[in-house]
Amino acid sequence: MPYAPHVLGQAGEDAALTYLLAHDAGLALLHSGYRHGRAEIDLILRRADELLLFVEVKTRSGSGQFGGPETFVSARKKELFHLAATHLQETLDWRGDIRFDIVALSQRQGGFWVEHFEDAF
Repeated sequence: MPYAPHVLGQAGEDAALTYLLAHDAGLALLHSGYRHGRAEIDLILRRADELLLFVEVKTRSGSGQFGGPETFVSARKKELFHLAATHLQETLDWRGDIRFDIVALSQRQGGFWVEHFEDAF
């Protein structure tokens, strides 16, 4: 059954968070839906004092005939993403490493197919 876009997006973010936490027990959610100006970062996770992980979640339904969900992250989105990430780092006075990932989810019967792209941009 197809999801409405907002419901699909939220389900994708929830699935992405579950996937990330299951694959790295050292990660903890710091923010979900972090906003700075016009920029939004879907998920921000932290691994102790060593890593801030900024995650763009892209969820798609359908065949993917126009490319995988990860291909829909525009140059403008990346620019805004970096601005928001810089703002958060300054706010936290963060001195550790950072990484920008994409978690791409394709809706399948009964759930999602998940692909995780580390250091995506």
